[in-house]
Amino acid sequence: MPDPNGFLRYDRRLPARRPVPVRISDWREVYPPAGEELVREQATRCMDCGIPFCHDGCPLGNRIPDWNDLVRTGNWDAAVESLHATNNFPEFTGRLCPAPCEAACVLGLGGQQPVTIKQVEVEIADAAVARDGLRPRPASAPTGRSVAVVGSGPAGLAAAQQLARAGHTVTVYERDDAIGGLLRYGIPDFKLEKQHVDRRVAQLTAEGVRFRTGVEVGVDVTADELRAEHDAVLLACGALQGRDTPGTPGRALRGVHQAMAHLVAANRVVAAAGDGRPALAVLPDGTPIDAAGKHVVIIGGGDTAADCLGVAHRQGTAGVHQLDLYPQPPTERDGARDPWPTWPWVLRSYPAHEEGGERVFAVAVQEFVDDGTGQVRAVRVAEVTVEKVDGRRIVTPLPGSEREIPADLVLLAIGFEGTEEQPLLAQFGVTRNGRGAVDARQDWQTDADGVFVAGDMHRGASLIVWAIAEGRAAAAAVHAYLGGVGELPAPVDPARQPLAAR
Repeated sequence: MPDPNGFLRYDRRLPARRPVPVRISDWREVYPPAGEELVREQATRCMDCGIPFCHDGCPLGNRIPDWNDLVRTGNWDAAVESLHATNNFPEFTGRLCPAPCEAACVLGLGGQQPVTIKQVEVEIADAAVARDGLRPRPASAPTGRSVAVVGSGPAGLAAAQQLARAGHTVTVYERDDAIGGLLRYGIPDFKLEKQHVDRRVAQLTAEGVRFRTGVEVGVDVTADELRAEHDAVLLACGALQGRDTPGTPGRALRGVHQAMAHLVAANRVVAAAGDGRPALAVLPDGTPIDAAGKHVVIIGGGDTAADCLGVAHRQGTAGVHQLDLYPQPPTERDGARDPWPTWPWVLRSYPAHEEGGERVFAVAVQEFVDDGTGQVRAVRVAEVTVEKVDGRRIVTPLPGSEREIPADLVLLAIGFEGTEEQPLLAQFGVTRNGRGAVDARQDWQTDADGVFVAGDMHRGASLIVWAIAEGRAAAAAVHAYLGGVGELPAPVDPARQPLAAR
C-alpha cells in the first residue's frame, strides 16, 4: 500500500540544476543525478489513486503508481521491470518529455503540486543502466520473417526492438551518418547526452537489429528493392519539414535560418569534439551558423526555440531575444480554458531561460532588415493581438508599436509542417495529407499493403511518448500481419488523441 500521507509530509522537490556559469561552459546535461533519498521521498507523494489519471495523460500507459511505490519501498529491480514493461526508452522520455502525466496527476485537482513523475522515471531508468547495463533480451527463436524500418528516431527504434524481441529479422535504415534521428542531432547534449542513445543502439544490436546508416531510402535503395528484401516495411521518417515564413520581407537574407539547421550543426560540433575531431558549426554547404559573438533572434516559443536558446548561450552569443506571437501565458492553469487533467496553457520556463536572454511576447516579425549587403542586421517587429475566428488565426498589428531588434542570426522555430516530401513516398505509393503527415488505416498500414507508418510521420510533430507509443503499436500490427505467435502490446490506435476538453 502507498503512504496515504506522503503528499502531505513532502513538498514537490527536484534536484538543483548545475550552476549557470558552470553548465554554459560545457555541453553536459543540466540536471545532475538525484540522490536516492530525494527520489524515494518524491515517489512517496504518489497516492496510488483509485483512478490514476496519470495513465490517461501518458499514451504509453506507464504503470506510474506501481513503480512509484516500488521506488518508495526500495525495490529498484522490480521498478525497472515495471517501467520497461510499457516504455522501451524511459531514459529518453524521462529527460525529454514535457510530462503530460504530471499535468493529469490527481494532486493537481486538489490544488497540490503534482508528483515528480518524470524525475522518478529517469532515476529508475538510470538505475537500470547501473544494475545490468541494459541487458539485451534477444528472441528465443527466429520467425524467418524480415522487416525494414525506415528512420531511427524513437518510433523506429521502439518498433525495431519490439519486432526483434518477437523473433523477426529487423533492419533499420537511416539516411544520416549515425543512429538516433532527432535524438542524435536534433536534441542538444545538455538535454540528452548521446551516451544514452549509444547504449540503446548497442542493446538493440545485441538483440539482433541491423543498422544501415548513410542510406536514404528512395535514393540509395529503392522502395521496390526494399519490398523485395523484406516481408514488411515500417516508415518512421519523422516530421522534419520546418514551417517557414516566405512572405516576410527579407526572408532570403543571409543569417535567417530554420532552427533545426542551427541545432544539427551545433550537435555535429559536439559529436566531433567527443571523437577528438575539430569541427565548425556550419550548414551542409559550409555556411557558418554559429551564434558566437552575434545578436540572435529566435522566433517561436516552444521546445525547439528553448533548445536554440541554450545552444546560443554555449556558443557565446552577444545577446538573445526570443519572440512569441502569443501573449504571456498565466503561471497557473486556467480551469475554464484547460480543465484538469488536460494539458494546460501556462508559462513554461526551461533551464535555458535562466541562462540569459530576453523573452518578448505578443509580437510578430514585419521584416528582416538588410544591412545593405544582403545580410540581416535586425528584425522589425510589431505588437499584435491574436484571435481565432471560425477556426482561423487572425493576427492584427497594433499601429505605432513597431521597433527594431538587432539581429545577426535569426532562427525560425515556428513549428513543423509534417514529413518531408521525398522520393520514397512516391515509390511506395503513399501521399501526404493536408497536415503533411501520412495516414494510416486501423491496422497502421498506409494505402500500400505491407507498408506501415508510425510516429511523427503519421501524427505530425508531437511528443516523444507518442512516438514510442506509436512505434510499439505499429510493431504489434506488423507482428500480426506477419502471422507472429501471440500479441505484442499496442498502447494506442491510429486515431488516438491527447486528453482534451470537449
